[in-house]
Amino acid sequence: MEQIAGRKEEIALLEGLTKVQKSAFVAVYGRRRVGKTYLIRTVFDNQFCFQTTGLAKVGFRTQLANFHTSMVKYFPQMEHKAIAKNWFAAFLHLSDCLENDQRAVKIVFLDELPWFDTPQSNFISALEHFWNSFASARRDILLITCGSAAAWMVNNLINNHGGLHNRVTHRIRLHAFTLSECEAFFQLKNIVLDRYQLIQIYMAMGGIPFYLDNIQQGLSAAQNINNLCFKEDGLLRKEFNNLYPSLFKKSENHLAIVEALAKKGKGMTRLELIAATKMPDSGTVTRVLRELEESSFIRQYNAFGKNSNNIFQLSDFYSLFYLRFIKGISLNDENIWTNSLDNPSIRAWSGYAFEQVCLAHIPAIKKALGISGIQTHTCAWNGKGAQIDLVIDRRDHVINLCEMKFSLNTFTIDKQYDAELRQKVSLFREQTETKKALFLTMITTFGLEQNAYAGSMVSRSLTMDMLF
Repeated sequence: MEQIAGRKEEIALLEGLTKVQKSAFVAVYGRRRVGKTYLIRTVFDNQFCFQTTGLAKVGFRTQLANFHTSMVKYFPQMEHKAIAKNWFAAFLHLSDCLENDQRAVKIVFLDELPWFDTPQSNFISALEHFWNSFASARRDILLITCGSAAAWMVNNLINNHGGLHNRVTHRIRLHAFTLSECEAFFQLKNIVLDRYQLIQIYMAMGGIPFYLDNIQQGLSAAQNINNLCFKEDGLLRKEFNNLYPSLFKKSENHLAIVEALAKKGKGMTRLELIAATKMPDSGTVTRVLRELEESSFIRQYNAFGKNSNNIFQLSDFYSLFYLRFIKGISLNDENIWTNSLDNPSIRAWSGYAFEQVCLAHIPAIKKALGISGIQTHTCAWNGKGAQIDLVIDRRDHVINLCEMKFSLNTFTIDKQYDAELRQKVSLFREQTETKKALFLTMITTFGLEQNAYAGSMVSRSLTMDMLF
């Protein structure tokens, strides 16, 4: 098998399913460009008994014709049969062909499954019948379904309340690469980038493999970001326009929420989002938020000390970067990024984006603090006069208050910032009335400049290396 960066648990699961004498129904989902199809094709080296891919924005008849074409490719005897008139007949043809196949494990891969489900097509009912009446009764069928429309995969397969209820035996939600996986990915491609440069790339496009695959060797992070995001034909110049419509029906609602969250870094409550987007207070808002969260575009959290009013925050790095810097930029500004690195707006964004990188790597932070085995609750705190973006509330009667700073060099805590930190810790204790010990934790790129202030207030100092 070709080497794959990361994905160890997913690879082990998929490979293991070929060794058990029992049919399995696998649902793989995740945002667009995260590497779902690549993972499946690589793990099985394209050795499928049958594989087909749904077509975007085409009708029922075209989908059936496409399915038939794939049948002919894998089962030449189907060439002289007519195209099935409905999905029940199409899956019956597939069942007949699989029954005559002599392989010990028959791997069936249905890619971009949501696209097959056109209006009034009864696709789900036919898939349900195929699994319940044929595949599940055997011991040699490995059915793998895949789709970027995460909400569709969850609602129609994983949480199906009809004939497919509890039929999916394994679910794989494929996330973006962590920084460690990004580093391994670039090493496989022989691309040399230090960790500071890698974090800069991550802040602009996240750990999306398809985006990272276009990073060029020999160019700095700034040059790569400039070429991909600001050149007229750059991959990420217009990706945003296709991203949400390709995943969600009536994506205008999804875009409205994403754009509202992009303007408020600390996030918004559901009621605040309704006010900002002028969407009616209905189940539509709840559904859209759930779909965005399932697709890893947003996250939700509780503020410290509160058990209600969940806060939603935009967590997709590319969307954040696009809405902040790319949207509306003139085509004449192709080198705007490399020419503006000292711009105050970019420095401000770098600080916020680094905070988001840290929030995406909380398990790594806990490991570096030596508290992986301790039960914790991670959240934020928005108090009167101060806020803390990462609070790690520990079962051992300790709270880590994490301050995150992005800097080109070692970070210096001066007299003014020391006073600000002391005030912040004091306000936290006063307003939350906590009796737990408070450990101020600094997370910086290159560590702290050692001076009197660094040693008097900070309990732990972590560098960017621990994120890897």
